[in-house]
Amino acid sequence: MKSRLGLASVLFIGASLLLKVSGLLRDMVIAYYFGDSYAADAYLAAFIIPNMFILFMTTGMKNAFVPSYIEALEKNRGSFHMGQVFRGTILISLIVTILGMAFAPWYIPLLYPEFHSEANEIAVLVAMIFFSTILFVGMNAVLEAFFDAENKFSLSMVSQIIVIMSSIFGAFLFAESIGVYSLALGYFAGTIFSLLFKLILVLPRKVIKLKGKMDWLEVRQFYWVFIPVGLTVAVGQINLMVGTIFASYFEEGAVTYINYAKNLIHMPQGIFGVTIGTIVFPLLSRAIASDNHKLFKRGLEHGFTLMYLILLPSIAGMLVLMPNLIELLYERGAFSAEATAATTQVAYLYFGSVLFFSLNNVTNKGFYSLKKGHLILMISGLSILMNIVLNFIFTSWIGYRGIPLSASVNALFYVAASFIVFYRLVNGLNMKYLLMEFLKITVAAIVMTVAVWPLLDYIAGWHNLVQIGTVAVVGAVVYGILVFLLRSQSLQFLIDKFVKRKQ
Repeated sequence: MKSRLGLASVLFIGASLLLKVSGLLRDMVIAYYFGDSYAADAYLAAFIIPNMFILFMTTGMKNAFVPSYIEALEKNRGSFHMGQVFRGTILISLIVTILGMAFAPWYIPLLYPEFHSEANEIAVLVAMIFFSTILFVGMNAVLEAFFDAENKFSLSMVSQIIVIMSSIFGAFLFAESIGVYSLALGYFAGTIFSLLFKLILVLPRKVIKLKGKMDWLEVRQFYWVFIPVGLTVAVGQINLMVGTIFASYFEEGAVTYINYAKNLIHMPQGIFGVTIGTIVFPLLSRAIASDNHKLFKRGLEHGFTLMYLILLPSIAGMLVLMPNLIELLYERGAFSAEATAATTQVAYLYFGSVLFFSLNNVTNKGFYSLKKGHLILMISGLSILMNIVLNFIFTSWIGYRGIPLSASVNALFYVAASFIVFYRLVNGLNMKYLLMEFLKITVAAIVMTVAVWPLLDYIAGWHNLVQIGTVAVVGAVVYGILVFLLRSQSLQFLIDKFVKRKQ
């Protein structure tokens, strides 16, 4: 079992890396064709609302479906439960699709009143195209959650890669003729291809029961758990929408700088943060199902320390290399050196956001395993209000650069409030272990940063890519030696899991 889980973890990390790289390629394509123009601003702004529902369905479905499906399997009702959720999701997704497309011409100008007529027209049509995908997204979400419940994490990642790559190919083929619409239409096609890919894998196994009458009680019970979980996931998009609305009041390109910087600085969270959270989640759910509270707490403690062990040096290294990274990735085509400088400034201020939200991902998995998603939803609602207030304060102070600063401060509040509530809910965790591990990791990351920062001055004349590779390798070696010398238990746990695991 340990060997299989280790292999699943490695495959998932690889698939997560491919997913984030494909997402990065999509941003590079947008930057190349549209730079920081109003067309790019309109496309990115229009995507936020439908993407809120997309994340509501995908990530929310995984967090709710995995524990409910595992519980149903224990009662030999797995295929029935999955079939009911799948059919119920089709109906709900269809309703969201129709309403979203119908109201797009109304909410776009309401949310972005500063867009001129051409930008407004682009945003409305792009939003309608993305809402048309929700029907297929809902079905994809149930099947991806099923793969996660079986510890086949990489399959759900591959299906998401299909969607993104289809969007990229759409731009390559049609960007010159139909502009940003090519990306949206490519995304639409990708959701269909992704659904077909999953159905080919699932239907022959007969693990989903689609025949018979709808059991509305089964569906209601599931969605009673799913809705607060999904809404919690959507909070991130709501906060992003708040930031985008504020950015739309500033100069052309502000929306683009915010989105590119956020996507890049959050890349370690998407690769390692979500990976650790997703792998830990089924273990936590099984611990709760077997009433093993000691294993549940130990799994959470390992989740926190592993997240910090991997995320902190990754983010610190990115901050050192941020100007180099943005220049390498985006500065070509319609994306100018001035746009690179503006995006870099924004990215620095997102540091707290990615670190704190990554840690909170572990806390959320604990809430969802206990089926207490409504508690985190209450905290999330408060974070939205705080985000609005902070955006008012910080944007009046430093313009659109106040948006990422607001996100970082808000994330600190969010993770602190969530942890305090969860700590009381589970009657405590091993705080001595957590604090000592966090201290060791923090010291190692600080020393690593101090060591590699001056290195850039000595290799300033080298090719950009060589500079990035040199700093990354030196930083990784220094950090690895330091956490080893400091005897980090989380590092030892990682070594035991992936290197010394028993066959």
